[in-house]
Amino acid sequence: MPQYVIEREIPGAGNLTPEQLKAISQTSCGVLNEMGPQIQWNHSYVTNDKIYCVYDAPNEEMIREHAKRGGFPANSVSRVSSVISPATAEMETA
Repeated sequence: MPQYVIEREIPGAGNLTPEQLKAISQTSCGVLNEMGPQIQWNHSYVTNDKIYCVYDAPNEEMIREHAKRGGFPANSVSRVSSVISPATAEMETA
């Protein structure tokens, strides 16, 4: 299934309390449960003014529908074409 990175511009995101982050997560999970198993949230990175989320979904439209239903911004949705890490530097290539 395709993987996407979603950029959500949320001023002050880095100052959200654990309780606020829990509430946001609960809202997201509730919408995901309504939408079914074809869309899955893997994890998110919270920075000063943005949250970057990693999702698996069949298409971008489903990602945007989740954002709409949850009341979250989806300022940028990008399909992941490859994942690299330090292990990539050690890979044998043909």
